[in-house]
Amino acid sequence: MLHVKIALMDSGIGLLAAAAAVRRARPDADLVLSLDPDGMPWGPRDAAGITERALGCARAAAAYEPDALIVACNTASVHALPTLRAELEPGIPVIGTVPAVKPAAAAAAGTGGRVAVWATPATTGSPYQQRLIDQFASGAEVTGVPCHGLAEAIESGDEDLITAAVAAAAERTPENVRTVVLGCTHYELVGDRIREALGGSGGEGPALQGSAVAVCAQALRRAGTGPDAGAAPTGGLTVLHSGRPGPLPEAALTYAEGRLLAPAGAVTR
Repeated sequence: MLHVKIALMDSGIGLLAAAAAVRRARPDADLVLSLDPDGMPWGPRDAAGITERALGCARAAAAYEPDALIVACNTASVHALPTLRAELEPGIPVIGTVPAVKPAAAAAAGTGGRVAVWATPATTGSPYQQRLIDQFASGAEVTGVPCHGLAEAIESGDEDLITAAVAAAAERTPENVRTVVLGCTHYELVGDRIREALGGSGGEGPALQGSAVAVCAQALRRAGTGPDAGAAPTGGLTVLHSGRPGPLPEAALTYAEGRLLAPAGAVTR
Protein backbone atom coordinates (compact mmCIF):
# COMPACT_ATOMS: atom_id res chain seq x y z
CA MET A 1 0.00 0.00 0.00
CA LEU A 2 1.09 3.58 -0.66
CA HIS A 3 3.41 4.99 2.00
CA VAL A 4 1.76 7.94 3.72
CA LYS A 5 2.78 10.85 5.93
CA ILE A 6 0.09 12.66 7.90
CA ALA A 7 0.65 15.94 9.73
CA LEU A 8 -1.50 17.18 12.60
CA MET A 9 -1.55 20.59 14.25
CA ASP A 10 -2.94 22.08 17.45
CA SER A 11 -1.78 24.53 20.08
CA GLY A 12 -1.21 21.60 22.44
CA ILE A 13 -1.86 17.90 22.98
CA GLY A 14 -5.46 17.97 21.79
CA LEU A 15 -4.12 16.46 18.56
CA LEU A 16 -3.25 13.19 20.33
CA ALA A 17 -6.66 11.57 19.79
CA ALA A 18 -6.57 12.05 16.02
CA ALA A 19 -2.87 11.11 15.86
CA ALA A 20 -3.59 7.88 17.73
CA ALA A 21 -6.49 7.16 15.36
CA VAL A 22 -4.11 7.50 12.40
CA ARG A 23 -1.53 5.30 14.14
CA ARG A 24 -4.14 2.58 14.73
CA ALA A 25 -5.45 2.79 11.16
CA ARG A 26 -1.98 2.93 9.57
CA PRO A 27 0.84 1.75 11.88
CA ASP A 28 3.23 2.34 8.97
CA ALA A 29 2.31 6.02 8.52
CA ASP A 30 4.81 8.73 9.37
CA LEU A 31 3.32 11.35 11.69
CA VAL A 32 4.25 15.01 12.05
CA LEU A 33 2.81 16.66 15.17
CA SER A 34 3.00 20.47 15.04
CA LEU A 35 2.29 22.08 18.44
CA ASP A 36 2.54 25.71 19.53
CA PRO A 37 3.80 25.94 23.13
CA ASP A 38 5.04 29.49 22.45
CA GLY A 39 1.54 30.68 21.54
CA MET A 40 -0.85 28.52 23.53
CA PRO A 41 -3.62 28.75 24.48
CA TRP A 42 -5.27 29.89 21.26
CA GLY A 43 -8.79 30.21 22.66
CA PRO A 44 -8.42 33.67 24.26
CA ARG A 45 -6.94 35.16 21.06
CA ASP A 46 -9.00 36.99 18.45
CA ALA A 47 -9.60 35.45 15.02
CA ALA A 48 -6.59 37.17 13.47
CA GLY A 49 -4.32 36.01 16.28
CA ILE A 50 -5.56 32.43 16.05
CA THR A 51 -5.05 32.44 12.30
CA GLU A 52 -1.51 33.77 12.67
CA ARG A 53 -0.52 31.06 15.16
CA ALA A 54 -2.26 28.33 13.16
CA LEU A 55 -0.47 29.41 9.98
CA GLY A 56 2.85 29.14 11.76
CA CYS A 57 2.09 25.59 12.87
CA ALA A 58 0.82 24.65 9.42
CA ARG A 59 3.87 26.04 7.65
CA ALA A 60 6.20 24.18 10.00
CA ALA A 61 4.38 20.94 9.29
CA ALA A 62 4.20 21.61 5.54
CA ALA A 63 8.00 21.78 5.39
CA TYR A 64 7.98 18.01 6.02
CA GLU A 65 5.85 17.49 2.88
CA PRO A 66 2.95 15.52 4.38
CA ASP A 67 0.28 13.93 2.22
CA ALA A 68 -2.43 15.61 4.31
CA LEU A 69 -2.71 18.01 7.24
CA ILE A 70 -5.28 17.56 10.01
CA VAL A 71 -6.26 20.73 11.86
CA ALA A 72 -6.88 18.86 15.11
CA CYS A 73 -8.38 21.86 16.90
CA ASN A 74 -11.96 23.07 16.83
CA THR A 75 -10.96 26.69 17.50
CA ALA A 76 -8.43 26.77 14.66
CA SER A 77 -10.88 25.04 12.33
CA VAL A 78 -13.50 27.72 13.04
CA HIS A 79 -11.23 30.72 12.52
CA ALA A 80 -8.30 29.68 10.32
CA LEU A 81 -9.40 26.86 8.03
CA PRO A 82 -10.13 29.00 4.94
CA THR A 83 -6.73 30.72 5.25
CA LEU A 84 -4.89 27.44 5.75
CA ARG A 85 -6.58 25.90 2.71
CA ALA A 86 -5.91 28.96 0.58
CA GLU A 87 -2.19 28.69 1.33
CA LEU A 88 -1.62 24.92 1.28
CA GLU A 89 -4.17 23.38 -1.08
CA PRO A 90 -4.19 21.73 -3.54
CA GLY A 91 -0.64 20.65 -2.78
CA ILE A 92 -1.49 19.50 0.76
CA PRO A 93 -5.10 18.61 1.58
CA VAL A 94 -6.24 20.32 4.81
CA ILE A 95 -8.84 18.56 6.97
CA GLY A 96 -10.67 20.53 9.65
CA THR A 97 -12.28 19.26 12.85
CA VAL A 98 -15.98 19.85 13.45
CA PRO A 99 -17.90 18.68 16.56
CA ALA A 100 -19.90 15.55 15.76
CA VAL A 101 -23.30 17.20 16.19
CA LYS A 102 -24.79 15.62 13.05
CA PRO A 103 -24.28 11.91 13.95
CA ALA A 104 -25.16 12.59 17.59
CA ALA A 105 -28.44 14.25 16.64
CA ALA A 106 -29.27 11.47 14.19
CA ALA A 107 -28.75 8.85 16.89
CA ALA A 108 -30.78 10.80 19.43
CA ALA A 109 -33.66 11.34 17.02
CA GLY A 110 -34.17 7.58 16.85
CA THR A 111 -34.29 7.14 20.63
CA GLY A 112 -35.90 10.35 21.78
CA GLY A 113 -32.87 11.13 23.91
CA ARG A 114 -31.25 14.46 24.54
CA VAL A 115 -27.85 15.60 23.26
CA ALA A 116 -25.29 17.59 25.22
CA VAL A 117 -22.40 19.38 23.53
CA TRP A 118 -19.41 19.69 25.84
CA ALA A 119 -17.20 22.52 24.62
CA THR A 120 -15.03 25.36 25.81
CA PRO A 121 -16.90 28.36 27.22
CA ALA A 122 -15.89 30.41 24.15
CA THR A 123 -17.41 27.84 21.80
CA THR A 124 -20.56 27.12 23.81
CA GLY A 125 -23.27 29.46 22.60
CA SER A 126 -21.09 30.81 19.80
CA PRO A 127 -22.61 31.46 16.36
CA TYR A 128 -20.45 28.63 15.03
CA GLN A 129 -21.88 26.02 17.40
CA GLN A 130 -25.40 27.36 17.00
CA ARG A 131 -25.15 27.03 13.21
CA LEU A 132 -24.15 23.38 13.59
CA ILE A 133 -27.13 22.75 15.86
CA ASP A 134 -29.55 24.60 13.59
CA GLN A 135 -28.28 22.80 10.49
CA PHE A 136 -27.94 19.26 11.77
CA ALA A 137 -29.93 18.89 15.00
CA SER A 138 -33.30 20.48 14.37
CA GLY A 139 -35.03 17.23 15.35
CA ALA A 140 -33.21 16.76 18.64
CA GLU A 141 -33.06 18.58 21.97
CA VAL A 142 -29.51 19.89 22.37
CA THR A 143 -27.94 21.46 25.45
CA GLY A 144 -24.62 23.27 25.35
CA VAL A 145 -22.40 22.56 28.35
CA PRO A 146 -19.50 24.99 28.95
CA CYS A 147 -16.54 23.07 30.35
CA HIS A 148 -14.62 25.65 32.33
CA GLY A 149 -10.93 24.79 32.61
CA LEU A 150 -11.24 21.26 31.24
CA ALA A 151 -9.00 21.68 28.18
CA GLU A 152 -6.38 23.43 30.30
CA ALA A 153 -6.52 20.67 32.93
CA ILE A 154 -6.09 17.99 30.27
CA GLU A 155 -3.19 19.91 28.75
CA SER A 156 -1.46 19.96 32.14
CA GLY A 157 -2.04 16.25 32.81
CA ASP A 158 -2.97 17.12 36.43
CA GLU A 159 -5.35 14.40 37.65
CA ASP A 160 -6.96 16.52 40.36
CA LEU A 161 -7.66 19.41 37.99
CA ILE A 162 -9.10 17.02 35.38
CA THR A 163 -11.36 15.33 37.95
CA ALA A 164 -12.67 18.65 39.24
CA ALA A 165 -13.32 20.09 35.75
CA VAL A 166 -15.07 16.92 34.53
CA ALA A 167 -17.24 16.81 37.66
CA ALA A 168 -18.24 20.44 37.27
CA ALA A 169 -19.26 19.91 33.64
CA ALA A 170 -21.15 16.72 34.55
CA GLU A 171 -23.18 18.69 37.10
CA ARG A 172 -24.29 21.05 34.33
CA THR A 173 -25.33 18.18 32.05
CA PRO A 174 -29.06 17.22 32.02
CA GLU A 175 -29.78 13.79 33.50
CA ASN A 176 -31.67 12.46 30.46
CA VAL A 177 -28.81 13.00 28.02
CA ARG A 178 -28.20 9.96 25.80
CA THR A 179 -25.32 11.35 23.75
CA VAL A 180 -22.49 13.75 24.60
CA VAL A 181 -20.67 15.47 21.76
CA LEU A 182 -17.04 16.14 22.66
CA GLY A 183 -16.68 19.58 21.11
CA CYS A 184 -12.99 20.03 21.94
CA THR A 185 -10.31 17.65 20.72
CA HIS A 186 -8.73 17.53 24.19
CA TYR A 187 -11.84 15.95 25.69
CA GLU A 188 -11.45 12.67 23.81
CA LEU A 189 -8.36 11.97 25.90
CA VAL A 190 -10.51 11.62 29.04
CA GLY A 191 -13.59 9.99 27.53
CA ASP A 192 -13.74 7.21 30.13
CA ARG A 193 -13.70 9.73 32.98
CA ILE A 194 -16.42 11.79 31.33
CA ARG A 195 -18.63 8.72 30.94
CA GLU A 196 -18.06 7.68 34.56
CA ALA A 197 -18.86 11.17 35.82
CA LEU A 198 -22.16 10.99 33.95
CA GLY A 199 -23.10 7.79 35.74
CA GLY A 200 -21.83 5.23 33.28
CA SER A 201 -19.27 2.46 33.44
CA GLY A 202 -18.44 -0.21 30.88
CA GLY A 203 -21.18 -0.08 28.27
CA GLU A 204 -23.51 2.05 30.41
CA GLY A 205 -24.00 5.78 30.45
CA PRO A 206 -24.38 8.17 27.55
CA ALA A 207 -22.65 7.56 24.24
CA LEU A 208 -19.74 9.86 23.49
CA GLN A 209 -19.32 11.32 20.01
CA GLY A 210 -15.81 12.46 19.17
CA SER A 211 -14.30 13.41 15.85
CA ALA A 212 -10.90 11.67 15.78
CA VAL A 213 -11.87 8.51 13.88
CA ALA A 214 -13.87 10.40 11.24
CA VAL A 215 -11.11 12.97 10.77
CA CYS A 216 -8.53 10.19 10.40
CA ALA A 217 -10.63 8.47 7.73
CA GLN A 218 -11.03 11.72 5.81
CA ALA A 219 -7.31 12.47 5.99
CA LEU A 220 -6.36 9.06 4.62
CA ARG A 221 -8.94 9.40 1.85
CA ARG A 222 -7.66 12.85 0.88
CA ALA A 223 -4.11 11.48 0.96
CA GLY A 224 -5.13 8.93 -1.66
CA THR A 225 -4.92 5.86 0.55
CA GLY A 226 -6.89 4.00 3.19
CA PRO A 227 -6.58 2.11 6.47
CA ASP A 228 -4.35 -0.93 6.91
CA ALA A 229 -4.38 -1.81 10.59
CA GLY A 230 -2.29 -4.90 9.91
CA ALA A 231 0.62 -2.96 8.43
CA ALA A 232 4.01 -3.27 10.08
CA PRO A 233 4.47 -0.64 12.85
CA THR A 234 7.22 1.21 11.02
CA GLY A 235 5.83 4.74 11.05
CA GLY A 236 8.11 7.52 12.23
CA LEU A 237 7.23 10.40 14.54
CA THR A 238 8.26 14.05 14.27
CA VAL A 239 7.21 16.48 16.99
CA LEU A 240 7.52 20.23 16.43
CA HIS A 241 7.37 22.80 19.24
CA SER A 242 6.46 26.10 17.53
CA GLY A 243 8.52 24.85 14.58
CA ARG A 244 11.41 23.39 16.60
CA PRO A 245 11.92 19.59 16.64
CA GLY A 246 11.57 18.09 20.10
CA PRO A 247 10.06 15.23 22.10
CA LEU A 248 6.45 14.55 22.92
CA PRO A 249 5.41 16.79 25.82
CA GLU A 250 5.65 14.98 29.13
CA ALA A 251 1.93 15.49 29.77
CA ALA A 252 1.14 13.53 26.59
CA LEU A 253 2.35 10.34 28.25
CA THR A 254 -0.40 10.74 30.85
CA TYR A 255 -2.83 9.48 28.22
CA ALA A 256 -3.11 6.16 26.40
CA GLU A 257 -3.03 7.99 23.07
CA GLY A 258 0.31 9.59 23.89
CA ARG A 259 1.78 6.30 25.09
CA LEU A 260 0.67 4.67 21.85
CA LEU A 261 2.74 7.19 19.88
CA ALA A 262 5.80 7.20 22.14
CA PRO A 263 7.31 3.85 21.03
CA ALA A 264 7.58 5.21 17.50
CA GLY A 265 10.60 7.25 18.60
CA ALA A 266 11.29 10.62 20.11
CA VAL A 267 12.05 12.67 16.99
CA THR A 268 12.53 11.95 13.31
CA ARG A 269 14.61 14.72 11.72
